[in-house]
Amino acid sequence: MPSTLEIFANGFYLVAVLLAARNSVHTWSIGLIGCVLFGALFYQVQLYADLTLQVFYVLTSLFGWWSWLYGKRGGAMPISRAPWPALVGALLMAVLVAVAYGALLHYLTDAYAPFLDSLVLTFSVLAQLLLMRRKLQTWYCWLLVNSLAVPLFLSRELYLTGFIYALFWCNAWYGLYRWRRELAGQTQAMAHVTDGQRA
Repeated sequence: MPSTLEIFANGFYLVAVLLAARNSVHTWSIGLIGCVLFGALFYQVQLYADLTLQVFYVLTSLFGWWSWLYGKRGGAMPISRAPWPALVGALLMAVLVAVAYGALLHYLTDAYAPFLDSLVLTFSVLAQLLLMRRKLQTWYCWLLVNSLAVPLFLSRELYLTGFIYALFWCNAWYGLYRWRRELAGQTQAMAHVTDGQRA
């Protein structure tokens, strides 16, 4: 049976992730509560890299909240694409940091699956940074994160969390679809404005 802490952590985080896919700024406020609850949960089950990740989420959620509201010349930030060369470099860096942090956890703590846990950590950091800047590729990164996280959580008998992260995997596909559609609409609207200015 899942603990009360696991149920509430997943409940808040599920709502936050669904709001992110819908491009709603309220994802950040709801997500903050889920992050604090998940931090306590991961401490209990010795997933220390995931605990570290929740601290990062709390800090970046505050910035993401502000950024979505005011991050574009004093106005709301639009969806955009990150340049692929920079993204590939960031992915390679995430792998290197995961190996280093996983080794640290392996030798200095009683962490469970430290290398896999560290990959979830570093790819989640990258996905969160992209989400903060409303970059479309955030959803590719979340797909990768959730593909790694589901078996990790199931192996620690966090069955509810594993199930919710499987839902997150499905939601990432929905987020990708919705954000691509909104980005196309933005691009079309910008083209109309440019054409109007030329006329």
